[in-house]
Amino acid sequence: MNTISIALLALAMSTDAFAAAVGKGSTLQNPQWREALRTGLIFGTIEAITPLVGWALGSLAADYVSAWDHWIAFCLLTVLGARMIRAGLHAGDDGTDADKPLQHSFWLLAITGFATSIDAMAVGVGLAFLDVNIYPIAAAIGLTTFVMVTIGVMVGKVLGAIAGKRAEIVGGVLLVGIGCAILYEHGVFG
Repeated sequence: MNTISIALLALAMSTDAFAAAVGKGSTLQNPQWREALRTGLIFGTIEAITPLVGWALGSLAADYVSAWDHWIAFCLLTVLGARMIRAGLHAGDDGTDADKPLQHSFWLLAITGFATSIDAMAVGVGLAFLDVNIYPIAAAIGLTTFVMVTIGVMVGKVLGAIAGKRAEIVGGVLLVGIGCAILYEHGVFG
């Protein structure tokens, strides 16, 4: 793979994580750059590891992984999205950010990062059958995701300020939508 192909692949692999980060940023109480960088680091690290895992699985269980990857991502994203929607519907009506967390837990970010990186794992499975060096590809995916997620959290900050208490509902709908888009990309709906 040439540099342009790797860059385009890395960008494509980071778009789901960017959308999820916008949702996560919108549900925080005034997120700062430190939290955006933390979120980007968690997502970027997971997104860099999953193609390596996929590469390793490629020789062992390619058919199994590719048959179920989209369903796993859909289920994780739908559960997380439903949780956010429920929390948004039960939010107070006072219009304050007092109920919003200052930061998301590591595990919540890790689960969301994993759910949005299952496609990168599937790409790793596919790349196992090509004569390519997986390490620079995984590094490019991780770095691009780090940058995109960091920016996404800060974009979410602006959208959260505009949307107010509805931001968590929007973020949840966004995660469910990403899950549905993954199913659509895998031909489940037609």
